[in-house]
Amino acid sequence: MHGFANPARFLRIARWLMPLCMGTGIVVALAALGWGLFAAPAERLQGETVRIVYLHVPAAWLGMAGWMGIAVASFTELVWRHPLAGIAARACAVPGAVFTAVCLITGSLWGRPAWGTWWVWDGRLTSMLVLLFLYFGWMALSQASEASDGGQSRAPAIFGLVGAVNIPIIHYSVTWWNSLHQPPSITMGKSAMSAAFLWPLLFAMLGFTLIFAGVVLARMRAILANQQAEARLRRKALAEGDL
Repeated sequence: MHGFANPARFLRIARWLMPLCMGTGIVVALAALGWGLFAAPAERLQGETVRIVYLHVPAAWLGMAGWMGIAVASFTELVWRHPLAGIAARACAVPGAVFTAVCLITGSLWGRPAWGTWWVWDGRLTSMLVLLFLYFGWMALSQASEASDGGQSRAPAIFGLVGAVNIPIIHYSVTWWNSLHQPPSITMGKSAMSAAFLWPLLFAMLGFTLIFAGVVLARMRAILANQQAEARLRRKALAEGDL
């Protein structure tokens, strides 16, 4: 694992892996959305509104997965000081926040016809909104750390680990508290959904996950390139100052 933390080796792998993930993800996601929107049947009770599930569920999954990526990278940074760990956390933050926002927006659009209201302050919706605020807080803290001490502060990593407490709260909120939100339809080893809805949903989740991975890899490459450019400028400034 330490070998993959070498920036040069990572860049060699990411150079071909990023377009592969992005391209495959776009194709699979578009095919799954087309399948779900035009080929899958309407739901018996919710009718055509159920089709938003093919965007809402992958967005919810990736919103939570993005923060788990931050938490794992933060743990790796604090324990093993991997040089790419902090970069990976920064790369996960923006796409994770975007998918969390998409989850909240699509959930509101789905909730209006299903529940008769755009928003309710129940456990699932509130904890998901808290996750979005955690993303905003982490990004602000990371930028402040980068500006003040060149990214050497451990504060973002600690914040990333503490914020991970919210992930199981999101997951179990519909079983811990009385909620308008339906219980999980897909659990380990079984599903309450019929195959007509389940398969396009699984392909949508796979496609958007690959897109997420491609975006994270692209952001990591961009951050590394920016750091290398800044390092060259500092060396050049020091060399010119010695003349």
